[in-house]
Amino acid sequence: MGIFDKIFKRNKEQEVAKETLDAGLEKTKKGFFGNLTKAIAGKSKVDEEVLDALEEALITADVGVKTTVEIIDRIEERVAKDKYLGTAELNQLLQEEMMNILTDAPSQEYQNFDLPADKKPYVMLVVGVNGVGKTTTIGKLAYNFKQAGKTVVLGAADTFRAAAVEQLKIWSQRVGVDIVEKGMDADPASVAFDTVKSGVAKGADIIIIDTAGRLHNKVHLMDELNKIKRVIQKTIPDAPHDVMLVLDGSTGQNALEQAKQFTAATDVKSLAITKLDGTAKGGVVLAIAHQFNIPVKYIGVGEQMTDLQVFNKAEFVDSIFSLND
Repeated sequence: MGIFDKIFKRNKEQEVAKETLDAGLEKTKKGFFGNLTKAIAGKSKVDEEVLDALEEALITADVGVKTTVEIIDRIEERVAKDKYLGTAELNQLLQEEMMNILTDAPSQEYQNFDLPADKKPYVMLVVGVNGVGKTTTIGKLAYNFKQAGKTVVLGAADTFRAAAVEQLKIWSQRVGVDIVEKGMDADPASVAFDTVKSGVAKGADIIIIDTAGRLHNKVHLMDELNKIKRVIQKTIPDAPHDVMLVLDGSTGQNALEQAKQFTAATDVKSLAITKLDGTAKGGVVLAIAHQFNIPVKYIGVGEQMTDLQVFNKAEFVDSIFSLND
């Protein structure tokens, strides 16, 4: 394949990914703009009534009260400064402020399923409560990293649920990557230790370890994750390189509460937000990124393995504002 063929292929992949993102955020877009259209109907300028309706539209999209208030405050400052702000300018201003909100959060470490060159193997612990799509997200990550030419090893350390171990085994077979598992009730730290040893022996590029997500006892969760970290560091002193929290975007404010609980229990370094295609609450991405100052690395916008995407804040905001009808 020549260089121009590679460029064409990459551009085509990016085009398809953007179309998938647009489709995945369709419910959020329609819900948000339906409320926004009502807010500015018959209005020629942005006034208090428009701002009140805009606030309601943002909260309905689960942007969250704290983040919504900040956006509204910034728009009010702009209105006061410019003296006159037409409703036709509101969309552009909103896009700018959403981008500002996302810019305030740290950027992700890598794009397009690349990995830091000085971290091999790159070790990722994945946390999250049952039902958020944690194990499925790990399977999709494995697929995408493999497609990017990386060697992947999975570790089934969520040993408190037999279904979690079996599900990860199925994903490993489906994707065609190695897995280390000892079945239900095995010591999670022992599984993690063996996974890292196996990954190093195989010369793996990335090791992804599934962990149990129990919030009913934060102290126990913290102790377990700390134990996993200690045994991993016996082989790779600076690991884990990432502790990624998986959240279900369709749960809106519940996802915010889970983020609050997990960040209190462990050192979460990145986020993956799933199931955005099935909800009108996609604004929760802004709320989470803004309030927790943790980078959103991945978002799930569909059922296919390729529908787990590296989060791109500019494309995310563009998709919310790109009306196709």
